[in-house]
This record gives sequence, C-alpha cells and structure tokens, in this order.
Amino acid sequence: MSSDIGYILFVMGVSGSGKSTIGKLLAEALDYPFFDGDDFHPESNIKKMSAGDPLTDEDRHGWLLALNELAKKQLGTGAVIACSALKESYRNLLQKDIDNNVHYIYLKGSFEDILYRLKQRKGHFMPMELLQSQFDLMSPPKDAIEIDINQSPDKMVRFILNALDRLKEN
Repeated sequence: MSSDIGYILFVMGVSGSGKSTIGKLLAEALDYPFFDGDDFHPESNIKKMSAGDPLTDEDRHGWLLALNELAKKQLGTGAVIACSALKESYRNLLQKDIDNNVHYIYLKGSFEDILYRLKQRKGHFMPMELLQSQFDLMSPPKDAIEIDINQSPDKMVRFILNALDRLKEN
C-alpha cells in the first residue's frame, strides 16, 4: 500500500469493539503509525464521559477536526487511527479534504458482546453505562470494510488486509 500518498484507515465502532487492539495490529502489519483517537479528546470531554454523561455533537466537533488535521499530516506515510466515528456527519468531518485517501474499518458487534467486553476492561475513562448511547448514535457506514468482532484479532487483521488489497486492485 505504499505510494506518494498514504491511506488513512479509521478503525471505527462503539467503545469496547476493539478499535485500539485491531488498530495497533493493523498499523504494525502495514508499517503505518497508529494513533488512538481517545488521546486527542480535550480534558472537558474526558471529564464529561467519566462522569457518565454522553458527548454531544458540539462536544465532538473540535475533537473530530483535530483528528482530521492529524490525518492530513499523515498522508505522506499513511496512518491507522482508532476513532468511534459513530455518525456519517462525524465521518464527513474526519475525511474533510482527504476523502479519496480514507478507508473505514467498522468493527461490528452486538450490544451484549460489547457490554461483556466492557465489563472485563479496566482503567478506561468510558463507563459501560454510556454504551447504549453509542449504539443509539451508530449509523453504520455504507462503504466500510465491515468485520464481526467475534473472531481472533489475528484473523480480523488478515481479513482487513485482504479487503484492503481488493480495494487497491479496483
């Protein structure tokens, strides 16, 4: 996948779907840098989520624009960015001015499967009580590489790499 302009791969899904795990493995396989979108949230967003309050579109706006700027800076090398990207309007901000270089990898799972994962997770600011609000907002992308989360991370990454190879051929 190397060229003068790299692909920006947004690994997306609700909290607990495995975005960071799969994103890191995918970045390693592609020799791309990995960025966790959570690291770019302003402190006010983290405090709000930690208190159990879901973010509004207004809360997310600046964060999404910051991730778009990050993506633009990574076009020379490509990058994998983990980001929930729940709504089409959010994805429009993420890919602003770089549409042709962006691919989404949608990690899809049931509410029950992801709730189980969140109950196992320690040390994350996103409380499991906000999971339903993320499912309520989720508008699955029409043109993403969609993958079921109920398989091994290695198998998921192989599937994604094969799908990216097929996209490259078209």
